[in-house]
Amino acid sequence: MSTNTNIHPTAVVDPKAQLGKDVEIGPFCLVGPDCVLGDRVQLKSHIVVTGLTSIGADTVIFPFAVIGHETQDKKYRGEKTKLIIGERNMIREHVTMHPATFAGDDETRIGNDCLFMVGSHVAHDCLVEDNV
Repeated sequence: MSTNTNIHPTAVVDPKAQLGKDVEIGPFCLVGPDCVLGDRVQLKSHIVVTGLTSIGADTVIFPFAVIGHETQDKKYRGEKTKLIIGERNMIREHVTMHPATFAGDDETRIGNDCLFMVGSHVAHDCLVEDNV
């Protein structure tokens, strides 16, 4: 873990999580063991990041987002699938993003420089290109 990382005392960050330089994790956030947060990622507050999830540098996530939890697809049986989020994304309040299902390519992928407005959802197996 980088010495410049700022983690609020109420946040729970698994010691196995990989944190880049200058990461900020706000109050009441949860970061799971298989998560990778790139340099300068900001988790504002009350955010869950779990599963095999990677978040690119300079991404900002706002309160009550749930990133990387199991997909809602009924075919999903707990397979180890991924959610890959690119760089410089803005993920606003109450956004949900799910990893892939076994039936897909084993990852949901989000490009760079995207804005996900309040309450939006990126479902399993999606490919969201840059600048969306």
